[in-house]
Amino acid sequence: MTTLEYVQQRAESDAKSRGYRLNSDPVFLGDLIEGLKKNEDRYGYPSCPCRIATGKLDLDRDIICPCDYRDPDLTEYGSCYCALYVSGQIFRGERSVQAIPERRPPASERKRMKQSRAPEPIAVGETALAYPVWRCKVCGYLCAREEPPEQCPVCKAKKERFERFM
Repeated sequence: MTTLEYVQQRAESDAKSRGYRLNSDPVFLGDLIEGLKKNEDRYGYPSCPCRIATGKLDLDRDIICPCDYRDPDLTEYGSCYCALYVSGQIFRGERSVQAIPERRPPASERKRMKQSRAPEPIAVGETALAYPVWRCKVCGYLCAREEPPEQCPVCKAKKERFERFM
Protein backbone atom coordinates (compact mmCIF):
# COMPACT_ATOMS: atom_id res chain seq x y z
CA MET A 1 0.00 0.00 0.00
CA THR A 2 1.28 3.45 -0.93
CA THR A 3 1.75 6.08 1.79
CA LEU A 4 0.51 9.67 1.58
CA GLU A 5 4.09 10.90 2.02
CA TYR A 6 5.26 8.84 -0.94
CA VAL A 7 2.42 10.09 -3.17
CA GLN A 8 3.23 13.70 -2.25
CA GLN A 9 6.98 13.20 -2.76
CA ARG A 10 6.32 11.67 -6.18
CA ALA A 11 4.10 14.62 -7.16
CA GLU A 12 6.65 17.13 -5.85
CA SER A 13 9.46 15.42 -7.75
CA ASP A 14 7.44 15.42 -10.96
CA ALA A 15 6.47 19.08 -10.51
CA LYS A 16 10.07 20.08 -9.92
CA SER A 17 11.34 18.13 -12.94
CA ARG A 18 8.86 19.97 -15.18
CA GLY A 19 9.33 23.44 -13.73
CA TYR A 20 5.94 23.47 -11.96
CA ARG A 21 4.84 23.74 -8.33
CA LEU A 22 2.25 21.96 -6.25
CA ASN A 23 -0.72 23.96 -4.98
CA SER A 24 0.34 26.09 -2.01
CA ASP A 25 -2.92 25.62 -0.05
CA PRO A 26 -1.96 22.84 2.40
CA VAL A 27 -5.54 21.66 3.04
CA PHE A 28 -6.47 21.60 -0.65
CA LEU A 29 -3.16 19.92 -1.53
CA GLY A 30 -3.71 17.33 1.21
CA ASP A 31 -7.16 16.49 -0.18
CA LEU A 32 -5.74 16.03 -3.70
CA ILE A 33 -2.86 13.86 -2.47
CA GLU A 34 -5.33 11.76 -0.45
CA GLY A 35 -7.49 11.37 -3.58
CA LEU A 36 -4.47 10.20 -5.58
CA LYS A 37 -3.58 7.69 -2.89
CA LYS A 38 -7.14 6.35 -2.68
CA ASN A 39 -7.26 5.93 -6.45
CA GLU A 40 -3.88 4.18 -6.47
CA ASP A 41 -4.97 1.84 -3.66
CA ARG A 42 -8.31 1.21 -5.37
CA TYR A 43 -7.18 0.77 -9.00
CA GLY A 44 -3.46 0.09 -8.78
CA TYR A 45 -2.58 3.36 -10.52
CA PRO A 46 -2.83 7.02 -9.46
CA SER A 47 -5.68 8.29 -11.59
CA CYS A 48 -6.45 12.00 -11.32
CA PRO A 49 -8.42 12.85 -8.18
CA CYS A 50 -10.53 15.26 -10.24
CA ARG A 51 -11.83 12.76 -12.78
CA ILE A 52 -13.83 9.55 -12.57
CA ALA A 53 -11.73 6.49 -13.37
CA THR A 54 -13.17 3.29 -14.79
CA GLY A 55 -10.73 1.02 -12.99
CA LYS A 56 -9.57 -0.26 -16.40
CA LEU A 57 -6.00 0.85 -17.00
CA ASP A 58 -6.39 0.78 -20.77
CA LEU A 59 -9.28 3.24 -20.62
CA ASP A 60 -7.72 5.47 -17.95
CA ARG A 61 -4.14 5.88 -19.23
CA ASP A 62 -4.79 9.50 -20.17
CA ILE A 63 -5.84 10.40 -16.61
CA ILE A 64 -2.99 8.78 -14.70
CA CYS A 65 -1.52 11.65 -12.73
CA PRO A 66 0.16 13.61 -14.12
CA CYS A 67 -2.48 13.30 -16.82
CA ASP A 68 -2.07 13.93 -20.54
CA TYR A 69 -3.89 17.26 -20.16
CA ARG A 70 -1.67 18.77 -17.44
CA ASP A 71 0.94 20.45 -19.63
CA PRO A 72 -1.51 22.11 -22.05
CA ASP A 73 -3.67 23.26 -19.11
CA LEU A 74 -0.65 24.73 -17.32
CA THR A 75 0.53 26.45 -20.48
CA GLU A 76 -2.86 28.01 -21.17
CA TYR A 77 -4.37 28.49 -17.69
CA GLY A 78 -1.50 28.30 -15.19
CA SER A 79 -2.75 25.14 -13.46
CA CYS A 80 -3.91 21.65 -14.26
CA TYR A 81 -7.61 20.79 -14.21
CA CYS A 82 -7.70 19.98 -10.48
CA ALA A 83 -5.05 22.62 -9.58
CA LEU A 84 -2.66 20.06 -8.05
CA TYR A 85 0.08 21.40 -10.35
CA VAL A 86 0.35 25.17 -10.69
CA SER A 87 2.60 27.70 -12.37
CA GLY A 88 5.05 29.84 -10.44
CA GLN A 89 2.71 32.83 -10.87
CA ILE A 90 -0.16 31.03 -9.17
CA PHE A 91 2.15 29.59 -6.51
CA ARG A 92 3.39 33.12 -5.67
CA GLY A 93 -0.16 34.54 -5.66
CA GLU A 94 0.44 36.75 -8.72
CA ARG A 95 -2.34 34.98 -10.62
CA SER A 96 -5.47 33.18 -9.45
CA VAL A 97 -6.56 29.66 -10.25
CA GLN A 98 -9.43 29.77 -12.72
CA ALA A 99 -11.92 27.27 -14.06
CA ILE A 100 -10.50 25.15 -16.85
CA PRO A 101 -12.63 23.59 -19.57
CA GLU A 102 -12.44 19.80 -19.73
CA ARG A 103 -9.98 18.71 -22.43
CA ARG A 104 -10.66 15.01 -22.03
CA PRO A 105 -12.88 13.83 -24.88
CA PRO A 106 -16.06 11.90 -24.08
CA ALA A 107 -15.64 8.12 -23.65
CA SER A 108 -17.09 7.34 -27.09
CA GLU A 109 -14.55 9.63 -28.78
CA ARG A 110 -11.66 8.26 -26.67
CA LYS A 111 -12.44 4.75 -27.88
CA ARG A 112 -12.22 5.93 -31.50
CA MET A 113 -8.98 7.78 -30.83
CA LYS A 114 -7.37 4.85 -29.02
CA GLN A 115 -5.50 3.63 -32.13
CA SER A 116 -4.03 7.07 -32.92
CA ARG A 117 -3.08 8.50 -29.51
CA ALA A 118 0.17 10.16 -30.57
CA PRO A 119 0.14 13.63 -32.10
CA GLU A 120 1.28 14.08 -35.69
CA PRO A 121 5.00 13.30 -35.73
CA ILE A 122 7.53 15.97 -36.59
CA ALA A 123 9.98 14.72 -39.21
CA VAL A 124 13.65 15.27 -38.38
CA GLY A 125 15.83 13.62 -40.99
CA GLU A 126 14.73 10.01 -40.98
CA THR A 127 13.37 10.20 -37.42
CA ALA A 128 9.81 11.25 -36.60
CA LEU A 129 9.29 13.00 -33.25
CA ALA A 130 5.89 13.26 -31.59
CA TYR A 131 6.74 16.62 -29.97
CA PRO A 132 9.14 19.47 -30.62
CA VAL A 133 12.38 19.41 -28.64
CA TRP A 134 13.20 22.46 -26.51
CA ARG A 135 16.71 23.38 -25.35
CA CYS A 136 17.59 25.56 -22.38
CA LYS A 137 20.03 28.14 -23.71
CA VAL A 138 21.61 28.44 -20.26
CA CYS A 139 22.49 24.82 -19.37
CA GLY A 140 21.57 22.77 -22.45
CA TYR A 141 18.73 20.78 -20.83
CA LEU A 142 16.53 19.14 -23.49
CA CYS A 143 12.85 18.20 -23.26
CA ALA A 144 10.31 17.01 -25.81
CA ARG A 145 6.85 18.51 -25.29
CA GLU A 146 4.44 20.97 -26.88
CA GLU A 147 5.79 23.99 -24.96
CA PRO A 148 8.98 24.57 -22.98
CA PRO A 149 8.66 24.28 -19.19
CA GLU A 150 7.94 27.40 -17.15
CA GLN A 151 11.31 26.94 -15.46
CA CYS A 152 14.29 24.74 -16.34
CA PRO A 153 14.43 21.88 -13.84
CA VAL A 154 18.25 21.93 -13.94
CA CYS A 155 19.34 25.58 -13.81
CA LYS A 156 16.00 27.30 -13.01
CA ALA A 157 16.15 29.54 -16.10
CA LYS A 158 12.78 31.01 -17.14
CA LYS A 159 10.69 29.73 -20.06
CA GLU A 160 11.89 32.59 -22.25
CA ARG A 161 15.43 31.15 -22.14
CA PHE A 162 14.37 28.03 -24.10
CA GLU A 163 14.71 27.68 -27.85
CA ARG A 164 13.19 25.18 -30.20
CA PHE A 165 16.01 22.69 -30.75
CA MET A 166 14.59 20.52 -33.53
